[in-house]
Amino acid sequence: MKRTLAVAALATVAFAGAAEARDQIRIVGSSTVFPFASKVVEQYGKTTSFKTPVIESTGSGGGFKLFCAGVGVDHPDITNASRAIKSSEVETCAKNGVNKITEITIGFDGIVVADAKNGPTFNVSRKDLYLALAKTVPDPKGGDKLVPNPYKTWKDVNASLPANEIEVLGPPPTSGTRDAFTELVMDAGCAEFPALKALSKSDPKAFQAACQGIREDGAYIEAGENDTLIVNKLVENTKALGIFGYSFLDQNADKIKGAHIDGVAPTFENISSGKYPVSRPLFFYVKGEHVGVIPGIKEYVAEFTSEAAIGADGYLPQIGLIPLTADKLKAAKDAGKALPTNVK
Repeated sequence: MKRTLAVAALATVAFAGAAEARDQIRIVGSSTVFPFASKVVEQYGKTTSFKTPVIESTGSGGGFKLFCAGVGVDHPDITNASRAIKSSEVETCAKNGVNKITEITIGFDGIVVADAKNGPTFNVSRKDLYLALAKTVPDPKGGDKLVPNPYKTWKDVNASLPANEIEVLGPPPTSGTRDAFTELVMDAGCAEFPALKALSKSDPKAFQAACQGIREDGAYIEAGENDTLIVNKLVENTKALGIFGYSFLDQNADKIKGAHIDGVAPTFENISSGKYPVSRPLFFYVKGEHVGVIPGIKEYVAEFTSEAAIGADGYLPQIGLIPLTADKLKAAKDAGKALPTNVK
């Protein structure tokens, strides 16, 4: 333990001495949070004397991997995320000397299933989506046995759905959107089956293994971390569906439309009220060891957590962010103000 602390201390000293090698904030992480953070980066660059931050869309998992890799100019200062950091990632951070981690919630987002404007109208349940996309499903012939997914068309899944072949473009395993989709949709749909619901209580790990596996036979197509690419592919292929954050639906409403899930449309009002069943919080994480060493971090956080940015009438809700309640907005501001201060 003493050796670990000593290594971390030496790394911090070395970082302080090399800090002049980088005078721009470096940001990585979630593709969902990327358009919101990019807007903040743009505003920050216009209104402060600091250099405009460098921002990269790596996915939430990829962002945490980079963020937790160490302290110093070669490692990012902030990572965006569409899911909370995992305990295993906190442990990795700590092993690499990253111990001062501040989590800031910026708002909420809905995960949507969408298709082209001129495509068929979908009204699906989470059970439908589970049966369409799971690697293994309960045997359609009856019983509790799980079998490789036999469903080829949406009509096979539910007679009220179109006879189109199941073809869904979605995020890879490194994406926070994928993590949230498996938890909020696949787990919920899977639990509609009594035997699997019982398994969730008796053996949670077995439940996850049974419910969260996504089919690999071509029905689900990993489209990388580029949600704009998914939107473009839906326009080209009107029989395909795509999975991404609500903000991309909002920004491309002239090209695509969202499916109703469990009878609820993916609208700003339904997500903010909690009525829409597939919604999640969005975050960014700040590396405290870099605050006061890499210039402008506190100022960037102050901009991101300002009323002008994420308040109910802020510029981020105007592009699809679902705003925080007043008490949660205050908590975000307070977290930013409480960032540690290091001296170069």
